[in-house]
Amino acid sequence: MIKGSAAKYAAALLAAGTCLGAQASSHREAPFITEQPKVDGTDFYMFRSYEPGRDGFVTILANYLPLQDPYGGPNYFSMDPNALYEVMIDNNGDAVEDITFQFRFTNTYKGLSLPIGPDGSDVAVPLLNIGGIGPNAEDTDNLGLIESYTLTVVRGDRRSGTAELATNMDDGSTTFTKPVDNIGTKSLPDYETYAEDHIQTVGIPGCSEGRVFVGQRKEGFVVNLGEVFDLVNLNPLGARNARPNTIGNKNVTTMALEVPVDCLVSDGGPIVGGWTTASLRQARVLNPAPQGPTTELPDTKGPAVEGGAWTQVSRLGSPLVNEVVIGVPDKDAFNASLPKDDLDNFATYVTNPTLPVLLNVLFGVEVPATPRNDLVAAFVTGITATVNGAPFNFTQPADQTGVGEMLRLNTAVGPVPAAEQSDLGFLACDLGGFPNGRRPYDDVTDIALNVALGAIAENPNNLQTCDVSGETPVVVNEGAVVNDGAKGSPSDYMTVFPYLATPLPGAGGSAPASVAALR
Repeated sequence: MIKGSAAKYAAALLAAGTCLGAQASSHREAPFITEQPKVDGTDFYMFRSYEPGRDGFVTILANYLPLQDPYGGPNYFSMDPNALYEVMIDNNGDAVEDITFQFRFTNTYKGLSLPIGPDGSDVAVPLLNIGGIGPNAEDTDNLGLIESYTLTVVRGDRRSGTAELATNMDDGSTTFTKPVDNIGTKSLPDYETYAEDHIQTVGIPGCSEGRVFVGQRKEGFVVNLGEVFDLVNLNPLGARNARPNTIGNKNVTTMALEVPVDCLVSDGGPIVGGWTTASLRQARVLNPAPQGPTTELPDTKGPAVEGGAWTQVSRLGSPLVNEVVIGVPDKDAFNASLPKDDLDNFATYVTNPTLPVLLNVLFGVEVPATPRNDLVAAFVTGITATVNGAPFNFTQPADQTGVGEMLRLNTAVGPVPAAEQSDLGFLACDLGGFPNGRRPYDDVTDIALNVALGAIAENPNNLQTCDVSGETPVVVNEGAVVNDGAKGSPSDYMTVFPYLATPLPGAGGSAPASVAALR
């Protein structure tokens, strides 16, 4: 439970804010990844699908390419065709992937032109489109860039396991299409319908059917970055909606996958761990005289030639780990690492975190003693709860020895309808929320702030007691919730796949009001 005086938490957040909020969930969180935005994983979600009629599925959302300004033309925010984007699932508790979903992208430029040369010859245009697009996915005559992707399912080791291409059940191919970003309402007068037409039914090898979507969405993460940067210029015990969401006017690119629950679990139990990574080729040679590819000239040399082994450069499971826990010298190393190696590489950061020591030295505030076993539970092994007097696990069984930082989901917990969700998740006894997986509405910033300050450390067994026997869940604390002043609203999200809202248009107004029909 959350205990302590207002002064204690105000001082604690004053010191913690610059560490906890400085990079958002995982936006630009390590020195090297700031140079590679196309492979910068920003947020990872995994939850039981709460769209009506889809409760037999798990939804996985992997967001990349952070802080997109909607007006960011003329190229906008295509995915990297030279990268490998992956989502890994561990379903037997050894912190090693058992199932991997791999996304690879192809960018095809059509070379749009207009006959305006001195002799009537065609001249290439500088824009992505020369007219309206949509509302149907196949309405691409005026679009100069077609992004497509494949989805490969690997069982076993992600590099040497058995790999099979997923099938697009809508047309029988192994290729899926990505909608162009929301350029503006003149180019895309009905982006909502256009994007929805890119939600495709996928045949998952060795399993049954699910759904897949890759495309731009409105940023769903909530954080008050501006005031945090300004020496935490806020009241940490004030109203949770006192300040605007700093990144509420940004977009992000989402890889969304809906998979039947029984495709993910194994005999090891109902709990699965998940994380996302992006990898680049080990070598890159720049071309001093590049020529951009077009449909007419597919073999022209691009700006770089890449080759060699895949090298992981981004990693994300639970939110805020690389920001809150990992020291600056090891942030790039964490992005390149695997969960199975966390115990050897990063255990000290979790059991003996530097942040509480700084709080004690600088402000004399009372902080939990080390080793911080509560943070081990929060970040590495998963949390165990007491629900209606009985233990309830959000972690693998005790006989599983693998430990590693992953986002864990107990698939035995049914989905909580959107109207009944608490954005404080587990801390409000909403057992379908973070850190039991993560849903878009979960306010992971406020949850993480309270956990870092000892929200689950008061009980020596690291148990959180919840009574959810038919009663409306309430926040189980004895004081105010420490927060960053920014709070999301259920109306900011959809209640259907892919759950994150229609992206903001680059011109012509806000997202279509008809999105409300899907909420």
